[in-house]
Amino acid sequence: MPIYEYVCEKCNSHLEIIQKITEEPLTTCPDCKGQLKKMISNTSFVLKGTGWYVTDYASKKDSSAKTSPSQKRKDSSTTPSEAASPKKEPAASSK
Repeated sequence: MPIYEYVCEKCNSHLEIIQKITEEPLTTCPDCKGQLKKMISNTSFVLKGTGWYVTDYASKKDSSAKTSPSQKRKDSSTTPSEAASPKKEPAASSK
C-alpha cells in the first residue's frame, strides 16, 4: 500500500498515512480539525536484486569484444609509429 503525505492548512502539521489506492483521501486534521491537503512527494523506489529487467534481461554489451573505431585508430597509430621510427643515439663527442 502506498504512503500518502498530507499537510494541514490550519496548523501546518504533516502526516504520513498508509492507505489503499481505492480509499478516499483524508480531509480533516486529527490535531486541529482543519482542512488537509494531499502533497505530492518523491518516491524512493529502487530496483535491486534479481528478477528486474535492468539487472537480468537488459542487453549487456561486451566492451572487450567490440572496440570503437576511434579506439582502434588510436591504438594502431601509436604502437606502429613508435616501433617503426629508429631511435636516435646521442652523437659521440670527439676529443
